[in-house]
Amino acid sequence: MLKISDGMWDWLNLEWFSYSTLMSFDWVYPLVLYALPVAPLLFLLKFLFTLNSRNKLNVAMFEGSIRFQWSSLFRHIPNVIFILFIMLILVALARPQRVNEQVEQTAEGIDIMLVLDVSSSMELQDFKPNRLHVAKEVAKDFIKGRVQDRIGLVIFAGDAYSLAPLTTDYKLLRESINSIEFGMIPNDGTAIGSALAVGINRMRDSKAKSKVIILISDGENTAGNLDPVMAARLAYGYNIKLYTIGIGKDGQVPYTDETGKTILVETNLDESSLREIANIGTGNFYRADTRDALQAVFQNINKLERTEITEKRFRDTRDYYQVYLKWAIFLLLIWMFLKNTFITNVLED
Repeated sequence: MLKISDGMWDWLNLEWFSYSTLMSFDWVYPLVLYALPVAPLLFLLKFLFTLNSRNKLNVAMFEGSIRFQWSSLFRHIPNVIFILFIMLILVALARPQRVNEQVEQTAEGIDIMLVLDVSSSMELQDFKPNRLHVAKEVAKDFIKGRVQDRIGLVIFAGDAYSLAPLTTDYKLLRESINSIEFGMIPNDGTAIGSALAVGINRMRDSKAKSKVIILISDGENTAGNLDPVMAARLAYGYNIKLYTIGIGKDGQVPYTDETGKTILVETNLDESSLREIANIGTGNFYRADTRDALQAVFQNINKLERTEITEKRFRDTRDYYQVYLKWAIFLLLIWMFLKNTFITNVLED
């Protein structure tokens, strides 16, 4: 493709007629290009219809045969140039141009802290292969759909730890989630209040328009030194919205022990506590007892907490019909010159 400069004589470059250059244009009136074959076709028809009705001049000829002279082809040059002139006019009328469009996106992101339960109960297999694995996969899908949002990660069992700070480095977040495994926190249990406190501590100085904590747990608060309700009130005080997700089924759930034996474990989710936390934090409580239900919960939160993206488009349009119009005028001048030289057959006019 020809790189355009602003020189006075750049239009004389034959690269204007290369296939790559012509294909690089956006054509305002592309239908005009379908008329290009018409110009040579009209001249061909004229030649065929006038072949037997040409003016003839009787002259005395010498004896013998007349051999073909290649110089006699010169008389067709003016017609060829005039055909090219018409075709270039059509190209100019089609209005070739190039459009350079730039899109500028701006967004005021949301701060989101994922707080994930990694206690031993997350090994239960009502989700395949287990609750924690499915929660990790759905969390990664949630991160993939965010734009310009800072997301952090807190994990908890009997204690709570910040695994990733608020960041827009989504690759780092996915790697952090992949690194989560059972036994990362030696002290087993479910310290929901402590986990919320760690998340709040990470977000309290945030200047984001919206701050959200998403808590995923399958049990009731059994550890830690902070009551979850008190933690929810702290979140409300820092203008942090709380979404709580209760994961897992009630009743007997299969679990494979260290010996490889599958046993049934009785489970019962404390919905009332998670619902109260969400109400205090002006968010919502969700129950997810299947993988699809958990995905639907995250999709719903994704819609509720959507970053507004402002998009500005800048279009720089540049026309190039002048180039082909200059070539057309140039060929017209050549045609007018040749019509007054020996090349033209006067009997044809």
